[in-house]
Amino acid sequence: MRKALRWVLSFVLVIGTVATAGAATAADRSADQKTAADTTDIKDRILAIPGMSLIQEKPYEGYRYFVLNYTQPVDHRKPSKGTFQQRITLLHKDTSRPTVFFTGGYNVSTTPSRSEPTRIIDGNQVSMEYRFFTPSRPQPADWSKLDIWQAASDQHRIFTALKKIYPKNWLSTGGSKGGMTATYFERYYPRDMDGVVAYVAPNDVWNTEDSAYDRFFERVGTKECRDKLNAVQREALIRREPLEKKFKEWADANGATFNTIGTLDKAYEATVLDFVWGFWQYSLLSDCDTIPAATVSDQEIYDTVDTISGFSAYTDQGLTTYTPYYYQAGTQLGSPDIKQPHLGNLSRYGYQPPRNFVPRDIPMRFNPLTMPDVDNWVRHHANQMLFVYGQNDPWGAERFRLGSGARDSYVYVAPGANHGANVAGLVPDEQAKATARILAWAGVAPAAVQKDESKAKPLAPFDSKLDRQKVERQQTLRP
Repeated sequence: MRKALRWVLSFVLVIGTVATAGAATAADRSADQKTAADTTDIKDRILAIPGMSLIQEKPYEGYRYFVLNYTQPVDHRKPSKGTFQQRITLLHKDTSRPTVFFTGGYNVSTTPSRSEPTRIIDGNQVSMEYRFFTPSRPQPADWSKLDIWQAASDQHRIFTALKKIYPKNWLSTGGSKGGMTATYFERYYPRDMDGVVAYVAPNDVWNTEDSAYDRFFERVGTKECRDKLNAVQREALIRREPLEKKFKEWADANGATFNTIGTLDKAYEATVLDFVWGFWQYSLLSDCDTIPAATVSDQEIYDTVDTISGFSAYTDQGLTTYTPYYYQAGTQLGSPDIKQPHLGNLSRYGYQPPRNFVPRDIPMRFNPLTMPDVDNWVRHHANQMLFVYGQNDPWGAERFRLGSGARDSYVYVAPGANHGANVAGLVPDEQAKATARILAWAGVAPAAVQKDESKAKPLAPFDSKLDRQKVERQQTLRP
């Protein structure tokens, strides 16, 4: 919308001096149409969109909340080749307010919630389930149609359909894979959004070069904390035999299987190798006090690893939900491969690639050109984009950076924060700047903020239910 707006303004200047005889009549007609639209219930207006259907409406004070299905082409390049139902939600406040387009990059939650930018601008929020995450999966599933351009095109069609109802400014946002998704959407459809707020978005430009992660783990936190974590991780591999026995007992009791990854041993090691990463992704430096000494019992070592990494993660049952993510990691997004030298020769498999986590009947081939293209675009063409990272989040070791061509765009790091980093966690000057820019991009910056960015603050009061932050515990290879 930013670039389009400049063209529209120029066009208005050109035609503004042309005959005005019909201007009053046109204005009256427009006002009548607007009045008619305003008196139609918002649900009816939404359901009048071709391809839109209602799954459920849930009550929430001060809002209307809808869970919807929207018919999408399986292939946006060949829309006649079949469709699928994509699940979206809509937190409706008022058509006179700006709108935030949110995606987490995975399944969409059907519980009313509000992203940080939505609270800052006091707006509406559209949330999209990423294609191929069930139930938003074509049947039969042609996995070649799961790529970042197709997903960005899903967003573009949703935006285009709803923009007619929500005509004010739009911002896109998301955290982790959702932050990546918001960035890719901007790369492919840079005229849609008026601003982008991408949280903790990894940027694995060259999949074969991951030394940034190794450097991160050499200096994150304190040496005392790193040593404690490394010792427990080593001990879990030293005691592999008795701890795998516990794992097998749990798997048998819960019907867990290991067909995709291959063996219980590979699943066990993958979980253990996630331990240090998982701690820094979800915990704070102060949580090091909860990590036991490596001399504790087998059960305590097992429970500690299970609490941080989750032994269910690499079972067939744990992997199934995230097959679309691992497919994308192995075809476009890339995935980390860290050395963990403190493990010596205790590791049998090393950091396993995404191919190991996707059923073998799904073909995969990695495209090494996709991420460099996005990275280059962000460096040289970013416009009104904000990236927020956590200082102690491993995923931020490879992050988006801005080059000389970027305009009104920023990269901020929240001190001491993990994968849940947000604007509220930035140092005061950066927090105020980021909040002011979000308000400005949404077109709702108060006059006082336009004069003095230090006065910027969210327009909506905090709601403990609506604004609760969800940092889902996931194993390392899932951002």
